[in-house]
Amino acid sequence: MSDNTMVLGFAEYEQQGKALAQALALDYEQVDIHHFPDGESKIRLPVNLPEKLIVCRSLNQPNEKLIELILVAASARKHGVKQLILVVPYLCYMRQDIEFHPGEVVSQKIIGKMLADYFDGVVTVDSHLHRINHLSEAVPLDMAINLTATQPMAEFLSEQMDSPFLLGPDGESRQWVSAIAQHQGLDFAVATKQRFGDRDVRITLPDADFAGRHIVLVDDVASSGRTLEVAAQLLQPFKPASISVLVTHALFVGDAIERLQKLGVKNIWSCDSVPHKTNRISLANLLAGSLKK
Repeated sequence: MSDNTMVLGFAEYEQQGKALAQALALDYEQVDIHHFPDGESKIRLPVNLPEKLIVCRSLNQPNEKLIELILVAASARKHGVKQLILVVPYLCYMRQDIEFHPGEVVSQKIIGKMLADYFDGVVTVDSHLHRINHLSEAVPLDMAINLTATQPMAEFLSEQMDSPFLLGPDGESRQWVSAIAQHQGLDFAVATKQRFGDRDVRITLPDADFAGRHIVLVDDVASSGRTLEVAAQLLQPFKPASISVLVTHALFVGDAIERLQKLGVKNIWSCDSVPHKTNRISLANLLAGSLKK
């Protein structure tokens, strides 16, 4: 990377931002944010910004963070930054990619266009792109990169157990399950799912021998955790040796973790794309490798 480049991070993602800067051998500075009683954000940037700035922030709980990113990007341009790259390991508003019902807002392309207006490049990980082929269709930039965490996830899993059986809880998880399985030559299968609401899902397990196996449920994002919960419930009669969960993005809202643990889920692992107590897999080297290219 150029000497005239800096990683700019945020307090809630400081550990990951510093790890990215270290992997790139770059200086790290942090945005200073003060919140007024009415919710407005007062932002202060480091002085003497370089010509190229890598802004690193995850966009879970996104609404406030998006406004702050716009303020940071606009001010950085005013202070002479010529190239702005957004490293956003978890990219929000990607699931609403079509108008499922009349009148629904297709947020994916709106938020994608907004980010493209303020940044020269966007790098993310395992974004929810199930009806488009490339991130640039949502974020209209030449440098719109959607990396996959399957390699570091596979390497991590190989250190935890021998010959686990990977199970995707629905068809959308197939790409992650099959990729991780291929890295390590593991058995895998994918269930089918019907969704009737945010927490109302029905799952049909595939025809496979789960008895006595160490089962790992694999998915890109765990939000309410309900899909994983139903899958874990259905596995119980097979008496597997253990059930674990491995996801890229750990949102796990509410009591999702506790519900999974009550069902006997032994391990819950995630990448550090979203700060969470289940984080075990760093994405710094994956992100740095892409930026170096």
